[in-house]
Amino acid sequence: MRITDVSATWLRYPIDPDRRHTSDFGTLATFDMTLVRVDTDAGIVGYGESKGGVGSAAVNSPLVSLVQDDLRPLILGADPRNLNALWERMYSGVRSQYVFEYGRGFPELGRRGLRIAAMSGVDMALWDILAKSLDVPLYRVLGGKCRDAVPGYASGGWADEEGIGPQLRETMDAAGFSRCKMRVGAMDGDVATSVARVRAARTALGPDVRLMVDAHGTFGPRSARRFCDGVADCHLDWFEEPVSADDSAGMAEVRAATDIPIAAGESLFTRFAFRDLIAARAVDVLQPDPAICGGISEVLRIAGLAAAHGLTLAPHLWGSALLFASGLHLAAAIPQVTTLEYSMGFNPMLRGLCGDPFAVQDEHILVSDEVGLGVTPRQDFIHRYAMGAEQEAASA
Repeated sequence: MRITDVSATWLRYPIDPDRRHTSDFGTLATFDMTLVRVDTDAGIVGYGESKGGVGSAAVNSPLVSLVQDDLRPLILGADPRNLNALWERMYSGVRSQYVFEYGRGFPELGRRGLRIAAMSGVDMALWDILAKSLDVPLYRVLGGKCRDAVPGYASGGWADEEGIGPQLRETMDAAGFSRCKMRVGAMDGDVATSVARVRAARTALGPDVRLMVDAHGTFGPRSARRFCDGVADCHLDWFEEPVSADDSAGMAEVRAATDIPIAAGESLFTRFAFRDLIAARAVDVLQPDPAICGGISEVLRIAGLAAAHGLTLAPHLWGSALLFASGLHLAAAIPQVTTLEYSMGFNPMLRGLCGDPFAVQDEHILVSDEVGLGVTPRQDFIHRYAMGAEQEAASA
């Protein structure tokens, strides 16, 4: 089997004003992703997702160019099932032959950033092809299942102090979970407001709901420690990205000053960044994003680091159904994954691109036995929301 084509499409879905939410990222008016497609001479097609940002809105044209102009020539004509070799070929580029001679990487300049995000979508599509070629679900080629369903948590929580409790309760009820995550940090203006919102949420939800918070890296170390002191009796499951991803020393300071577990990693690229975060003793829960960090292949390597250091894994899955399916299969196969994020903001890529394929039962997301990733993008959706589609239709 050989790769006959690699293509990428920027999908952009305009969000109606009454369905937008506001956070430290501003008011999000679009939901964007890069859809990666890999074709083979066997007629098997694999799909993946690359992301231009950890949130939903981003300019994705650079990713399209990277996939089609940079990565496509490196793997065209290769056997798509040789996943390790193709990952190294994309990572080291023209020097990849030395990887197999010397046994270490010779990475391109773009060993972080958008090149890795572009690789992530291609890698995801290659895993989809491998599983489809064997006519098995993805989890089977990842080592088989260690669980049939994964505990989920509803991810949202942007309302003010008065509204945060009802909003979180509504999102949990809609998803069927008793775990939830809310946003704090710069969007609140000051630490006291973030503390008040969390305390209001805990009072409204009661002691039995498992509650997490996410600052999107917007506190400084001192303000993050003040926040931890203010919510010390709120029994939080984790405090996500308390400080900038660039400040692992500051994150380590926060972790050392609180009993609240620290989660981080959604904007990190490759196992090497996670290695450094672990070495700084800055984190308890690793959160690689399969559409950013280097793909499914790299999440497996990051999971090995987590296992070796006694840490847990909670993949960042704010994206399309392809990303969520990748995380779900990884969670099925990797013991260190304890829960999965289920986006409860308006997310047409999760619930529209491939239909709404994920089932929730007894607060758990069921692992699909469909072949490959188990989800297939709808062509009508792609044609409607591909960037440039309206202009092409008008010119026709």
